[in-house]
Amino acid sequence: VYFDYDRSSVNKSDRPMLETNARFLKSEQDWHLLISGHCDERGSESYNLVLGERRARSVQRYLSDLGLPSSQMQIVSYGKEKPFCGEHNPECWKQNRRAHFAMQ
Repeated sequence: VYFDYDRSSVNKSDRPMLETNARFLKSEQDWHLLISGHCDERGSESYNLVLGERRARSVQRYLSDLGLPSSQMQIVSYGKEKPFCGEHNPECWKQNRRAHFAMQ
């Protein structure tokens, strides 16, 4: 799930993918999600940790609104510490403003 600069709301373009994943998870018996929030390299470490948490919570809330139990979702923020792209340009920053989730 990708986010606009300094934003934490789920974009309309990512909603169908989240809805597909929610349908799959509803069909599974035993699952747990780890949702990690990430930021680009701009901003302070403390600000980006908070923003990363808001992004992860936004995905958790969206999935919860689709009927998935929040108790089976854990969030973590990495701020700017685990970039997907290591270059220093706007296109790369866009790729780093994200939330990942993995089934455990």
